[in-house]
Amino acid sequence: MPDRPAVRRRKRAVEAHDASRRVHADRFMDAPMPAQFLLSLIEDPSATGCLLPSSKYLAGAMARAAVGADFVVELGAGTGPVTHALLRTLPEVPLIAVEIQPRLAHQLQQRFPAVDVRQDTAKAVVDALHDAPERSVVVSSLPFRSLPAAVARETAHSICEFLRASRARKLIQFTYQPRIPFSVPAGFKWRLNTIVWRNAPPAGVWELAAV
Repeated sequence: MPDRPAVRRRKRAVEAHDASRRVHADRFMDAPMPAQFLLSLIEDPSATGCLLPSSKYLAGAMARAAVGADFVVELGAGTGPVTHALLRTLPEVPLIAVEIQPRLAHQLQQRFPAVDVRQDTAKAVVDALHDAPERSVVVSSLPFRSLPAAVARETAHSICEFLRASRARKLIQFTYQPRIPFSVPAGFKWRLNTIVWRNAPPAGVWELAAV
C-alpha cells in the first residue's frame, strides 16, 4: 500500500506550487497602483517614460485645463490618475482612454467600467476620430521625449492633423523639461498653462492649438 503521509505531502506540495503560479500570474492585477506602474516600466520603459505615475496635483491640473470640452480623448492613460481626475472634473463629458500596454489597459477597464478604454496606439485612435465634436480636447501623458523618434513624429503629426480641423480643439500635454513637449509646424502654437510644483519631478502643463 502507498505511504499515505507521503502522498499527502506530495499533494500539498503540488497545490502550493499551483497556488504560487496563480499568484505570480495575477501579481499585476493584485498589486497596488505604484507596483503596477513599475511592472509596466520594466516591461516597456520607452512607452512608460518616467519612474512615478502622475501625482493627483498634476492630474488635477490637466483635467482643469480640459474644462469646456464636449469630448475628451486621453492618450497614455497608464494606471489612471489623469483618467480619475477627468471623470471627477468632467463627469458628463464622453471620455476615451488610450493605453497601448495590455495589462494597464485591462486594469483601466476594470477600474473605470464606464470609460471607453482602447488598447491601441495613440496614432491609430486619433486618426479614427473623424466625427469628433469641434470642442474636443486631447489630454496626453505620452513621453514624447523618450518615445522612438518615428513613433513620436507620427503621433505628433496625427495630433496636429486632428487639431487642424477646428481651432476649438486643443491638446493638453505635460512635460518635465523646461521646453515645449515637441516641435510643431507653422499654424500651431504652444502655451504654458501652469507649472505643477507638487509633483516629482515638477511638471509643466502645456496647451497646443491651431492658430
